[in-house]
Amino acid sequence: LVQRPSQWTLNTTFTHPQQIVLESSVDKKPVRFWYIILTITNNSGADVGFYPKCELVTDTFQIIPAGKGVGTLVFDKIKDRHKKAYPFLELLGGTDNKIIQGQDNTKDIAIIWPDFDSNAKSINIYITGLSNETIEIESPANLAKKQNAEQKKIYLKKTLDLYYRIKGNPSSLGGAALEYKEKSWVMR
Repeated sequence: LVQRPSQWTLNTTFTHPQQIVLESSVDKKPVRFWYIILTITNNSGADVGFYPKCELVTDTFQIIPAGKGVGTLVFDKIKDRHKKAYPFLELLGGTDNKIIQGQDNTKDIAIIWPDFDSNAKSINIYITGLSNETIEIESPANLAKKQNAEQKKIYLKKTLDLYYRIKGNPSSLGGAALEYKEKSWVMR
């Protein structure tokens, strides 16, 4: 994939998904969350807009947007857990919408999801907003009925796709581990 001159992609590194379990404030039962820490650096030559969208998708068709049902207490516990390695850790929803260029402006961002389907055998983590590369395609509905005068378009964005297999007892994610399989860029 060769980018055109006006396109950019942020340099990205990430931790593999980790679990954190907190006690529910309502019924004192354990509540599991998953998170990654994404480190981004802008070496594009210009400051860029940053409007990320992150989803965890299971092979059982569960789609979980990042931050859904996640309180600030969860982020505070994660920040405390990683304060030595990531002293300036930010929550995805609380970071600036502009990424300034240069190594000195690197950002570490926590992306958090509530627990997912215990029947899942694999997950994909999709992160959009790390590039401005997009493509326009004709809607599949339009392909079926070519005579439609009003052609609808779909815009796909360059998206980071992290793929993991779930190892261990699927009915108990606490005993399960995620096995990293692949990192790729997809148009989604």
